[in-house]
Amino acid sequence: MTVAPKREDYDVVVIGAGPAGLAAAATSAEAGLSTLLLDENVGPGGQVFRAISSTPVTDRNQLGADYWVGADLVRSLRASSAEVIHRATVWSLDRNLDIAVSVGGASAFVKAKRMILATGALERPFPIPGWTLPGVMTAGAAQTMLKSSALVPDGRTVIAGQGPLLWLLAAQILRLGGRIDRILDTTERGNYFAALPHALAFVTSPYFAKGLSMMREVKAKVQVVSGITELSASGDGQLASVSYVAGGKRETIPADLLLLHQGVVPNVNLAMSAGIEHRWDDLQLCWSPVLDASGNSSVAGIAIAGDGAGIGGANAAVVRGRIAARAAVEALVPAAAAKLAPMATLRSELAKAERGRVFLDTLFRPSPQFRIPTGDTIVCRCEEVTAKDVLDSVAIGATGPNQLKAYRRTGMGPCQGRLCGLTVTELMAQARNKTPQEIGYYRLRAPVKPITLAELAAVPKSGADVKAVVRG
Repeated sequence: MTVAPKREDYDVVVIGAGPAGLAAAATSAEAGLSTLLLDENVGPGGQVFRAISSTPVTDRNQLGADYWVGADLVRSLRASSAEVIHRATVWSLDRNLDIAVSVGGASAFVKAKRMILATGALERPFPIPGWTLPGVMTAGAAQTMLKSSALVPDGRTVIAGQGPLLWLLAAQILRLGGRIDRILDTTERGNYFAALPHALAFVTSPYFAKGLSMMREVKAKVQVVSGITELSASGDGQLASVSYVAGGKRETIPADLLLLHQGVVPNVNLAMSAGIEHRWDDLQLCWSPVLDASGNSSVAGIAIAGDGAGIGGANAAVVRGRIAARAAVEALVPAAAAKLAPMATLRSELAKAERGRVFLDTLFRPSPQFRIPTGDTIVCRCEEVTAKDVLDSVAIGATGPNQLKAYRRTGMGPCQGRLCGLTVTELMAQARNKTPQEIGYYRLRAPVKPITLAELAAVPKSGADVKAVVRG
């Protein structure tokens, strides 16, 4: 592993070392192209294969067979000629394929002939009353601690929400001896009927048997309450209880830890900052980039692979990474593509990996009340802006997320809209009786991640740069 880029330009630069990024970088390097992989974590794997090279969990059954697929991807990458830099924060990417990255407290610039963004997914915001209390976390954060340090909850724990990750996390916690007192399933009952037309594809997919087995495993050990229509967390400076409504009846239970999850959405900030066209996805209820069959975006030379291209899961992400890399190889050194798997084979593998996805997206489509908050529920955690604040701003003239910045500073904190962007778009769309596409998203500019002045000051300077400042 290196600590700073060895050169100023590369054939292919891949951002993100999750499933798609690992596969893309290894594929590009295998074809003989100079390849750089940048990732902000301490090791490879992204969220799906978090800590794959360092996890203290050695019993393979505890994390599941799918997790250990990541070890094979890492081995392939390390056996390749790809240059890999971890703890690298990419804070700028422009249409000329110039990349600004900070490593070890200093920033540097590199240029790519082709870019592959594999920045993965974020958990969808779950803005319920009390979601900012200490003791309330996302399922993804809990899973990070589990994989990285084998830490599992031992106090009164409630998991609330829906989606495959929720059940996977519950199974992993139980296998490691952790405690779960109750699971509150927020899946809408009507979603089951809506998903039925897509059931056959799901039943014949690789996910059906695994998912059914995992849910049975969890339900045998934990009380599961389905049909949750209201949810809130309460406590005086610390989570103390969780209140919910199911079947028209309200119940409040004591809790030390509440884990929230209602699916994942593409991490679009870096792609949007580069000017890549995005469209609102009415099925997955999020922004997705407009791409061709090889993952190429509206900006020449930039492709997007993995869940950043639209949520498809880890298996699909790996294949998307290989497809994007093969397309880059074909564009730069066509003869070298002969070393790689044929594109037709990769597209067939992708179709198999994506089978059943529409069923999952339809079944686990989050309810409006868990996406679009009301009253004093916090929307923007960084600036402590409530749903009422947003609606009040709309009433006096705010027309979209960017105008809202001037009224309430939403999206201007350290997370730069990652935790509130979708909520703000949908909330304003509902208030103005418009579609999310018409309302739009935050206008994103560099730096897309917080960096220090010292990192900027440490950028390597040419003689001309120095003369420009000191005038001779």
